[in-house]
Amino acid sequence: MPLRIVRNDIVKMTTDAIVNTANDHVVVGTGCDGAVYRAAGYDELLNYRREYIGFVEEGGAFITPGFGLNARYIIHAVSPRFIDGDHGEEGKLRSCYRKSLQLAKENGVRSIAFPLISTGGFGYPKEEGLRIAVDEINAFLFENEVDIFLVVFDEKSTRLGEKIYPDLEAYIDLHYVEVANETEYLSDGFGVAQTGRSRNSEDTRRISDYFGAPETAPFEFSERHGDKLDERIKHISDTYSEYLMYLIHQKNLTSKEVYDGSIVSKKVFSKIKNNPDYHPNKQTALRLCIGARLNLDESRDLLARAGYALSPCDKTDIIFSYFIENEIYDIIELDIQLEEHGLPCAIS
Repeated sequence: MPLRIVRNDIVKMTTDAIVNTANDHVVVGTGCDGAVYRAAGYDELLNYRREYIGFVEEGGAFITPGFGLNARYIIHAVSPRFIDGDHGEEGKLRSCYRKSLQLAKENGVRSIAFPLISTGGFGYPKEEGLRIAVDEINAFLFENEVDIFLVVFDEKSTRLGEKIYPDLEAYIDLHYVEVANETEYLSDGFGVAQTGRSRNSEDTRRISDYFGAPETAPFEFSERHGDKLDERIKHISDTYSEYLMYLIHQKNLTSKEVYDGSIVSKKVFSKIKNNPDYHPNKQTALRLCIGARLNLDESRDLLARAGYALSPCDKTDIIFSYFIENEIYDIIELDIQLEEHGLPCAIS
């Protein structure tokens, strides 16, 4: 089973093990650490650590019983505090995942739930932390069969999800259901249905209401768009790689911001950057549209250079389109919405 991202409280996960973000000393922290201790049995778990574990350095991991949790075990990853990225934080964070997964393997764990280690009170940048988590978990899954969940549970993600969901459902209904109906019922290429009904003014009004009325105010094209159009024409023959680098430069983004934001490994991004003829798979190409913060036209243009398109008959493509069109460049929330709609996650 691939990695899955879910929105839940980690202490409510019914898995063989859950992972906790622990301190190096025998001190109970806030956030995930405090929640795990309270749910498992505060005194019982704390006394166990004092008696059997003691101090563990950053990047290490240790295992305890689950006590009052649904999980059989708690694997405690001693999380690095983020300073500036130049104090070995990445190596320690990768070690947290590797050692936690090794403990799970040694103890016969068949399902395990991780938080995004260090990205809460420990200060690690969330998108970079997610990229590292995906790197390490997928490397482990390449040789091991375990159900692994990344659990997201915070006020920001919950509020965002609640805001997105109703609008996304309307967007899917408008773009997917109508196309599916047309595919099933229309008999010719001119909008005439087998039932004899064509698109009428009510359909047109409904679509106009959703997207808003077209702009009618006059404007001077050359003032607003001339230079941008000339610049776009200069890149008409760019390959996928060349055009992606051009767009990243135009948006004043760094390579790191893009591959972190799209949860693409440095290795894959380097292949794309250094090989003008390299074409990523569609999943990676879609994620790079999110990481590079592209609009819908830019995304379609970039994807076309790799031989891909956003299909109105594919729910995954429609959800990507919704996020891009609404400038929601949050790859975690995107994956949660894919999961909640029964679709494969983007970063698995």
